[in-house]
Amino acid sequence: MIERPNVDALMAGELGQWLQDQAPVRERAKTKTWNRRFIVLVVLLPLAIFVLIAFQIDFAPVAWGSFVLGGLGFAWAQRPVSKAVKTVKIGINEAIADALGLEYRHDCEPGAPFELAKSCKLLPNYDRASFEDHWSGNIGDIPFTLHEARLEERRGSGKNKRWVTVFRGIVMSVGYSRRFHGTTLLVRDNAFRHFYGAKKDTIEVIGKHLDYAEMTHPDFEDKFDIFTSDQTEARHLIDPLYVERLIAVEQSYRGDDVATIFHEGSLVVTLKTGDMFESGHIDARHDRQRMETTIDQFARIADLARELNSREPVTGYR
Repeated sequence: MIERPNVDALMAGELGQWLQDQAPVRERAKTKTWNRRFIVLVVLLPLAIFVLIAFQIDFAPVAWGSFVLGGLGFAWAQRPVSKAVKTVKIGINEAIADALGLEYRHDCEPGAPFELAKSCKLLPNYDRASFEDHWSGNIGDIPFTLHEARLEERRGSGKNKRWVTVFRGIVMSVGYSRRFHGTTLLVRDNAFRHFYGAKKDTIEVIGKHLDYAEMTHPDFEDKFDIFTSDQTEARHLIDPLYVERLIAVEQSYRGDDVATIFHEGSLVVTLKTGDMFESGHIDARHDRQRMETTIDQFARIADLARELNSREPVTGYR
């Protein structure tokens, strides 16, 4: 298990002083947001509706235009608070990362692990993507990177067009203790199917043909499928203990659709988790609780990284 940063020690040090300095900044942001909301509700939105009606525009365009203008207005009003919350989040997460000997960046671009997961079809098709909360460094002697990804698809047509989130979660890469001979994917049961519903026997990803691997454990086959270029290695890497660890982290984060790739010298994990590491809040009274939550979230992920790189029994999360 990793040594978790002590919240009291962080609050008693430079982070605590910095958060105190942010208190008036947050108060000014709240005031500015409320002032902007007043302007939107009392001035801009009524004026826009009056103009639309004065020009005798039909009801439907008036209603639609009012809805759009209202949304834009409230987004503008919320901006000061959003900026203050982001600043606090970055400050807290950077302090947590520093205590762990890691690096943290809020804004980031996807790297090789994300591209590998996409090429191996472990992520759904999407039309736009955003990335944040990049953690990197060594956990003990294990190279480690993690970031959040939000993938969205444009659906519908005409006025019914909308953005739908098809994946929100983490993409994690763990340096393994040895280089793999083949490439092995572990995915949810029936993740790769023919158009008529039958499970595929072979898939082609990253220029390789991966064959379905039969596993003797009945509980395993109800939950996961394995596709690999090296049947012997796959059976060594993915055993009931490994599956128990994946299921444990799913339950821990109330996530789903966990998938892993063993490729060359890295293990890549994707997992739907929802939004994580949100340590920032506009109200300073929530700082400690949100900091503890972020430390707990990251520590369990880091513990998973170590456990997946170990053949020892699972000892549980703390």
